[in-house]
Amino acid sequence: MNIGLWLKRQAQLNAERPALYSGRDLVADYGTFHRRALQVAGWLVAQGVRPGDRVAIFMKNCPDYLIAQYAIWYAGAAAVPINAKLHGREVAYILDNSGTDITFTSPGLTEALSDADVKGRLVDITANDYAAALAHDPIDEPVHREPVDLAWLFYTSGTTGKPKGVTITHRMLMGVSLAYGTDVDNVSAEDAILYAAPMSHGAGLYNMVHVLAGARHVCPDSGGFDEAEIFDLARHFGRVQMFAAPTMVKRMTDVAKATGQSGDGLRTIIYAGGPMYLADIVEAVDHFGPIFVQIYGQGECPMGITALSRHDVTDRSHPRWKQRLSSVGRAQSMVEVRIGDSDGAFLPPGSHGEIMVRGDVVMPGYWQNPDATGKTLVNGWLMTGDMGFMDEDGYVTLQDRSKDLIISGGSNIYPREVEEVLLTHPQVTEVSVVGRPHTEWGEEVVAFVVGKADPAELDELCTQNIARFKRPKAYIAVGELPKNNYGKVLKTELRKMLEKET
Repeated sequence: MNIGLWLKRQAQLNAERPALYSGRDLVADYGTFHRRALQVAGWLVAQGVRPGDRVAIFMKNCPDYLIAQYAIWYAGAAAVPINAKLHGREVAYILDNSGTDITFTSPGLTEALSDADVKGRLVDITANDYAAALAHDPIDEPVHREPVDLAWLFYTSGTTGKPKGVTITHRMLMGVSLAYGTDVDNVSAEDAILYAAPMSHGAGLYNMVHVLAGARHVCPDSGGFDEAEIFDLARHFGRVQMFAAPTMVKRMTDVAKATGQSGDGLRTIIYAGGPMYLADIVEAVDHFGPIFVQIYGQGECPMGITALSRHDVTDRSHPRWKQRLSSVGRAQSMVEVRIGDSDGAFLPPGSHGEIMVRGDVVMPGYWQNPDATGKTLVNGWLMTGDMGFMDEDGYVTLQDRSKDLIISGGSNIYPREVEEVLLTHPQVTEVSVVGRPHTEWGEEVVAFVVGKADPAELDELCTQNIARFKRPKAYIAVGELPKNNYGKVLKTELRKMLEKET
């Protein structure tokens, strides 16, 4: 079944129900939302897009993001959402690897691709092509798709330095959406989802369940995260639900306390995407009240591994409430979660090991990458690479992350990506990138460099090749990198060096 049918069904019953907002302004009701998606789908088909083809969305948050997304599904194609903060060369790689011929863009981002070797057609939503798409003859109805067909091709960075495409099926999207109502929060037509985090990632994955319920979809005029704007929109719309990285929650709490905001209108904040410090979530709950739910997921099991309920986040009566609040919750209803040793054998409660997941919301594999698939999906289990333990009640606590992932402001940064760029400088002989704790962003990127390169030159090199949020905030010159007997760089020693500086 094509998940786009959820929009069609909502439009059939509630065509005049308000759907898409830009700030406070209503852009489309559900009938208009559905009709525009059919028209853009008709235009895509006229351009030669066929079922199974990939169509990319490289846009900032705006109502037309959802119109483009459902048009892609209506045409039977798969959406390739791309982080609007990526560098043009990174976008070019994704478009080439996914075999995408058409990319929807928004103002400012089309220009960002001008210097990159981008293949295919760019369709700016403010230009003539998109106007023609909105005026095109609509297709009759969404193209039939099987549950196992590709719906969303999500690119996540890997330790090889090149992003891998996670294949997300229609069944996976339906499973995650339906589990939301069971494990995360209830949704009704009176609710509004506020897209303050990138729609290419977690925030966007929750649009489907809100379409199913006929809720309102609100895109801030800023196109992103602004605390004052969020508080204003929450007061205006009421019953607002939103996804936020822990750093966003921390900033909202700080601004609210400094300006006297109570968070009126905020019904639910789902937080994920990085470590939430215990003191920060306690402070947030004390100020805003019982509005928080935590989830844990990966691109390979999007938003669907565990959930820490509103009650668990708020409860202070349980004898182990602090331990539970420091966890990421219990397995969601669509998956099994276990802790395994290095061979994948199950470990008893309380044992430290790798978090393993299986179920209908786990990816079938990486896009055209059987080697990576074989290493990640083992005997039917997704090997997350995250380390932790599960207590006797099923609460999972993350202790550290394998693969040296850095999470800054809710965005994933893999050191290898940055290291490969820095190593192209002729005066850099070795480099190692690690994360350093940061009070606002969670972590920041720091590069230890062996060689005589000028930090300004290294910064410019990163500017030319990778997204700004991935650039190191400091370049530390060292005579050599600490290594073990096998020549492997000891990043734990580098982190200890950073701790001594603070």
